[in-house]
Amino acid sequence: MNQDYIIPDNWSIIEEGFDAERVKSSESLFSIGNGAMGQRANFEETYTGHTFQGSYIAGIYYPDKTKVGWWKNGYPEYFAKVLNAPNWIGIDIEINGETLDLATCSEVVNFRRELNMKEGWYNRSFEAVMPSGMEVKVNVRRFLSINNDELGVIKYEVTPVNGAATIVYKPYVDAGVKNMDANWEETFWEPLALRHEGNEGFVTARTFKTHFSVATFMRNSIILNGDDQEVQPVATEKGKTSVQLSYRVEVNQGDTSGIVKFGGYTVSLNHDKDALIDAAKAVIASAKAKGYDTLLEEQKQAWASIWEMADITIDGDVKAQQGIRFNIFQLNQTYLGKDPRLNIGPKGFTGEKYGGSTYWDTEAYCIPFYMATKDQQVARNLLTYRHNQLGKAIENAEKLGFKNGAALYPMVTMNGEECHNEWEITFEEIHRNGAIAFAIYNYYRFTGDYSYIPEKGLEVLIGIARFWHQRATFSTNKNKFVILGVTGPNEYENNINNNFYTNYIAKWCIDYTVEQIVKVKEEYSADHDRIMALVNLTAEEIREWKKVSDDMYFPYSEEHGVYLQQDGFLDKELVPVSQLDRSQRPINQKWSWDRILRSPYIKQADVLQGFYFFEDHFSKEDLEKHFDFYEPLTVHESSLSPCVHSIQAAVLGRMEQAYTFYLRTSRLDLDDYNKEVEEGLHITSMAGTWMSIVEGFGGLRVKNDTLHFEPRIPEQWKGYSFKVNFRGQVLKISVQATGTGFTLEGDKELTVFVNGKEVAVQPNTLVTV
Repeated sequence: MNQDYIIPDNWSIIEEGFDAERVKSSESLFSIGNGAMGQRANFEETYTGHTFQGSYIAGIYYPDKTKVGWWKNGYPEYFAKVLNAPNWIGIDIEINGETLDLATCSEVVNFRRELNMKEGWYNRSFEAVMPSGMEVKVNVRRFLSINNDELGVIKYEVTPVNGAATIVYKPYVDAGVKNMDANWEETFWEPLALRHEGNEGFVTARTFKTHFSVATFMRNSIILNGDDQEVQPVATEKGKTSVQLSYRVEVNQGDTSGIVKFGGYTVSLNHDKDALIDAAKAVIASAKAKGYDTLLEEQKQAWASIWEMADITIDGDVKAQQGIRFNIFQLNQTYLGKDPRLNIGPKGFTGEKYGGSTYWDTEAYCIPFYMATKDQQVARNLLTYRHNQLGKAIENAEKLGFKNGAALYPMVTMNGEECHNEWEITFEEIHRNGAIAFAIYNYYRFTGDYSYIPEKGLEVLIGIARFWHQRATFSTNKNKFVILGVTGPNEYENNINNNFYTNYIAKWCIDYTVEQIVKVKEEYSADHDRIMALVNLTAEEIREWKKVSDDMYFPYSEEHGVYLQQDGFLDKELVPVSQLDRSQRPINQKWSWDRILRSPYIKQADVLQGFYFFEDHFSKEDLEKHFDFYEPLTVHESSLSPCVHSIQAAVLGRMEQAYTFYLRTSRLDLDDYNKEVEEGLHITSMAGTWMSIVEGFGGLRVKNDTLHFEPRIPEQWKGYSFKVNFRGQVLKISVQATGTGFTLEGDKELTVFVNGKEVAVQPNTLVTV
């Protein structure tokens, strides 16, 4: 834990007291989104202190030319930037001729932020003393509509405290924005046109290179003591970049004036590029007809519907409850499954770091969450996203010298093309291919929907199997197939040979693909013939694949009785993390990369990631032996690390350790464990927090088409509950120390297993085990 200012609350994220040093961190923590757009919690009014401005639109990106000192063949030509989008939230405020700016105010008191996760809104309030001595109270509420994902709403209110005031509200839309992480200090947006009519303003801009067109819009209304006021705005244009409308209001002491601003984006992904302003006008008209109060009530109802299925309750531990709800809330703000063209970016709508909208995190961590809390179509959309990019994955492999339809899915992508610019990741972290294949298996295992495999999935599996076959090398020294020059999930090791996880998942991918080819041939012969003709796959090629999978090499230590993370791992000085001085943590911020590579320290689950995916391939004794060997060497400096270790500690019955890991994963950003929250949140790893409870403490597994549970409860909790949508039936699981209750929504019986015992759950009847 590196920060502790978020006030514990079951349903809200709360900050009290203004501290300029916390502004950028809070901008991340209080971010809002609706699946189509999102923004950091930047102040609406002028702020001249340190800030990280950020608004983002799903699917909009820029190919920033790769910047490296030494170019390598096959290197991605660009790094996909998540673009800072034009700003629609801005409202400059003048009070008696002075600009309201918390960085220059004489005093700021009673400052409070609240992100209400239950109802989906963000509120900020404070009292400020202007340099002139004028005192004002301010309250601002903002939300991004779930029902109309092109619309955002702000209500900004100002109350003069110690005298009457002339207040000028200056709302604006501005396309003159930049990215903090631009490689070449480039501007990514080309402003095209400005337009303003009465209380409405528009700026149209287009991204360079990718040519996405966006209309950023606003519509304003002035209120005084809750009543609408007729105030004529004065328009100011700045080139083609921004338009500002100024409203002058005379306000008596103690009266409350304000502005309601509707804003947002219409984009060429969803509309004709020449009709964006017309589309924006339609959004404005709909919002105006409903009004602020109705829109807010709709927002509350929309979030109530989301929480009805997705909520996890924890009784007796407010910090744990706040943590899991924060994670679930951010996941739903980032991706709601409405648009199959979109995916789950690692920072969501909270920052620019990492770039790209898709990592292997989606398949490894996010799909289980969305399968269980939405429905199978949402998860299927995420699988289809990869199928649609299979051609690009084949191109990616071809650039590296592979052939015959071998597919290498990208580490980072916006459109299927690799766009990550670190060589040890781009060329070597090829285990990502395995996660794509595992997600197909996991989807079928959970949903029972096999149709995806003959329709789309088998083509993906074949491309991946071809890659692994070509990537492996036969070692005459070992008389086995080996995979050389890789980076495993532990990115603190680069260019290593025979990473256990990579080798294991490569073997599994080939074996699973061959099994599906046989099954599809037997049960979906028309699809089989179509696919075989499409990919030109022969029985001889499949036999060559099997030679690789049947004779794959796995490094193993007889002395320790464990699979080794990679060749040569035991040559390292195996000093446990517990002996590291705290001043040296996190090592990725304190040590040189050379020192990290020579150390034994593990960024995240690597061998143990294999034990997590393929739990049923190993005994509990095997897991315990490997957990005890690797976890003491793990620094957990990846956001993806604590959740896997929490699940496995729970399996081993080590509930205190499992609980500690759970707190770390659930409050990773709230407590800034990795000292980087100001850069944005760790969205995809938040699905791992859900897994920690459902798979770890709840012990949920799917075996032979049936739900199995091994419920456990941390001693810090009185109870917890969650729901899963399993094959169209919603099952609620409530766990207490005295037993576990099951309640089924639906109209037919569901059989589950609890600690190995078969239990029949009838609809709308509580069954306690």
